[in-house]
Amino acid sequence: MFNKVYEKIKKFIKENYKELLIYIFLFIFLTYRLPYFIYIGGGIIDLNKRIDLEGNETGSYNMAYVKEMKATIPTYLLSFLIKSWDLESINESKINENESNRDLDKREKLYLEEANNNAIISAYKKAGKKIDIKSSKYKVIYIAEDSNTNIEVGDTLLSVNGVEISSNREYKDYLKSLNVGDKLKIKVERNGNIIDCYANLIELNGEKIVGLYLVNVYEYDVDPKINLKFRWNESGPSGGFMLSLAIYDRLVSEDLTKGRKIVGTGTIDYDGNVGEIGGVKYKLMGAVSNKADIFFVPKENYEEAMKVKKEFNYNIKIVLVNTLDDAIKYLKETK
Repeated sequence: MFNKVYEKIKKFIKENYKELLIYIFLFIFLTYRLPYFIYIGGGIIDLNKRIDLEGNETGSYNMAYVKEMKATIPTYLLSFLIKSWDLESINESKINENESNRDLDKREKLYLEEANNNAIISAYKKAGKKIDIKSSKYKVIYIAEDSNTNIEVGDTLLSVNGVEISSNREYKDYLKSLNVGDKLKIKVERNGNIIDCYANLIELNGEKIVGLYLVNVYEYDVDPKINLKFRWNESGPSGGFMLSLAIYDRLVSEDLTKGRKIVGTGTIDYDGNVGEIGGVKYKLMGAVSNKADIFFVPKENYEEAMKVKKEFNYNIKIVLVNTLDDAIKYLKETK
């Protein structure tokens, strides 16, 4: 039985090997992944689907994001012909080539956590609502190549040589009091466990550092209560500003949207300052393809956004914002 099947297969291959080779070649040609990303435009996320807090807006707030796909041979070649497609090496998305994809993913999740914290705090402060900040934690988002440590991305710093970390400034001031080359005893929290780690103090550009880059994440209580519903695959800091604006509108009685579809991008800090982001070209494309009325953009990205608008003859109002206040004032004064 087996021999008969084997002989049939062998005969089929012998009679059709040329076609089979062509199919194999086409399969590899169409599916083999190259070490590149291709940015092909953007999309938007309706923040109504991410914020669990009652509101009365008649329009919508949307944060913009970049769409990307992994390059295959055909899409790699097409990226040189389609001017709205841009090619980027996978390693260019990393701060250094030795960084793992796992650490890269962790960092983007931590950026989202920080952005959500800052969005809530800045919105509640601006709306005059109750917010009680109980504590802050400093989490490691990146470890420099020159550092000598067993600390990992995602760890929460607790103490250095027994000195508790209560603020980023105190942490930096304490490092200044030490000597370059000192081996520091550092306690961290990792996956719910307290772990003893080490790090050598190094000097970089005249500054004493451990080589750890941190984000500040707060623990707080607010009234009214709010719940954010982001998906597991969503990350990064660039939606912070629009999230803060959307939350603010839910906390006040006035409807700032006035029926408009509002899209934007930008980071947000504790005090409501809007910061620079990447990929504004693709985010603007997403806003236009989704028929947005307004596109808010940080001042650092405004010139690029206006250049893209002119290049593709987009019909959309692009508004420069430095702060959350700027966006609120604009929406109040326009229809």
